Amino acid sequence: MRRRSPTSQSFDDSMEKGQGKNHHPRVCLLASLSGLFWFLLLYFHFVILGGNHVHDSPNLDPLSLNKQSIIITPQSNPNPLNRATIRNAKVEMDNNELVVKSKPLEKNVQPPPAVVRPVISDNSSRRDPESYSFMRALRTVENKSDPCGGRYIYVHDLPPRFNEDMLKECRTLSPWTNFCKFTANAGLGPQMENAEGVFSNTGWYATNQFAVDVIFGNRMKQYECLTNDSSLAAAIFVPFYAGFDIARYLWGYNVTTRDAASLDLVDWLQKRPEWNIMGGKDHFLVAGRITWDFRRLSDSDSDWGNKLLFLPAGRNMSMLVVESSPWNANDFGIPYPTYFHPAKDAEVFTWQDRMRKLERKWLFCFAGGPRPGNPKSIRGQIIDQCKESKACTLLKCGQSGESKCHSPSSIMKMFQSSLFCLQPQGDSYTRRSAFDAMLAGCIPVFFHPASAYTQYTWHLPKNYSAYSVFISENDVRKKNISIEEMLNQIPPEKVKEMREAVISMIPRLIYADPRSKLETLKDAFDVAVDAVINRVTRLRKDIIEDRKYDNYIEELSWKYSLLDEGQTELAAHEWDPFFEKPKDRSAESDNSSAEAAKNSWKNEQGQQ
Repeated sequence: MRRRSPTSQSFDDSMEKGQGKNHHPRVCLLASLSGLFWFLLLYFHFVILGGNHVHDSPNLDPLSLNKQSIIITPQSNPNPLNRATIRNAKVEMDNNELVVKSKPLEKNVQPPPAVVRPVISDNSSRRDPESYSFMRALRTVENKSDPCGGRYIYVHDLPPRFNEDMLKECRTLSPWTNFCKFTANAGLGPQMENAEGVFSNTGWYATNQFAVDVIFGNRMKQYECLTNDSSLAAAIFVPFYAGFDIARYLWGYNVTTRDAASLDLVDWLQKRPEWNIMGGKDHFLVAGRITWDFRRLSDSDSDWGNKLLFLPAGRNMSMLVVESSPWNANDFGIPYPTYFHPAKDAEVFTWQDRMRKLERKWLFCFAGGPRPGNPKSIRGQIIDQCKESKACTLLKCGQSGESKCHSPSSIMKMFQSSLFCLQPQGDSYTRRSAFDAMLAGCIPVFFHPASAYTQYTWHLPKNYSAYSVFISENDVRKKNISIEEMLNQIPPEKVKEMREAVISMIPRLIYADPRSKLETLKDAFDVAVDAVINRVTRLRKDIIEDRKYDNYIEELSWKYSLLDEGQTELAAHEWDPFFEKPKDRSAESDNSSAEAAKNSWKNEQGQQ
């Protein structure tokens, strides 16, 4: 054991006794050393380490941050290392604390073509959520005892000039035919006989392909979650028969007449208190025609259609049409009506079982006519390939009213006997025939992605290869492929799986009888209403969070519709060439679409 020196012993004794002649100077020395130590420690912490901290606003509340939506802005004049660190940081929430994890810098990394980055303001700039009029509607979701929580629909009580009066004047809805027969039976048309045994004994009607306005409106009357209290509404329905309205005036009328009802509707809606809650963004309406009938590019009488979808109020509402625009964000595709409108679940199940058991002797088929006036159409090549194949059956359509293409039983009989049904573009991107084919359990073959894949994303699986075949129309046009050979290469087991996928989709592609309601199945109406409610709910949550999508590119709307939930980044896509607009951003694509709509009407005239 070390011996302590007399000096140290004396010091210790003095400390213990609190006395001694050297006590005061030594205490001062210790105090000085201690002060120096704390000064150096604090200097190291605040000056040396402080330069590498990410400083947040002192008012920032980490509990209010959404970890997927945080943008960190470097302070002014940060050192270069910190700027890079912040720019390449991964922001996470860990136990309610903001954590910034550095990622290594990457060289020569190209950014994606577009990023929709939600920008969220801090709490100081946000309104109190309770101040929003739609909060009561959002809270209904929390009421687990209410089966309609989060699903209520408020329907505007429009003046009859916007809907019912049109039905009274049904003879004027088409310039070529008496449309009154198609508005019968709540919009389903006359009931069809089943002389050839092609249909079921009940639920089949000669439905016009553009009758969705009245079918949807009558189905809404049977919706189980209607409310007279708009403050509870998850969405607001506008029962305007927009398709019927434009059908009256497309031929031989000036733009003033064509726009009159749309302008009148907008004026009426904007005076309603329900409109002011979200500026119409919670409103939706249905138009049973293609979008190009509502997208007139100018106020020239020679231009096609009206301008409902270009009106500011029209752009705020969601418009459900049988064909939407790939380049615009305010319309959404819903299925064309087929001939089958079941009143009970059992009718659907019986039909599905029947389609599964059918013997299909033809590999593929096509129902349609050529388009000699359209140099881009591939219908002529498809008809030629079908004629040359022993595995194909054809219903060639012409302008004659006697064509079997105008006979629902002839069309459905052919579809029921074929494994694959060819569905090239019609006069526009889409065709009613695609839905008739799938109703018959026939696997559709599409040649342009806008014929189905980018149109009906609410109703069709995004994994299109699970239920259909895609063959690029460019390959057909260049005569690079044989359709028969391509279809024969699909293994029988895969064909069986695809057919079952198509048959399982039937309920969500048909409109049930508007005078009834399916019990366990969701039809096309149910799917569309659910999608609208989800869309409005997301918009409301964005408003509460003050989330803005500043980088949204409307001309790429078709791409956004293909993204999975939560995805925001766009990248190059194999279908880009199909949707490219002219480099000079001219309206050539829109003009050609309007021309297609006009041709569609001409062919409709020939079918009457």
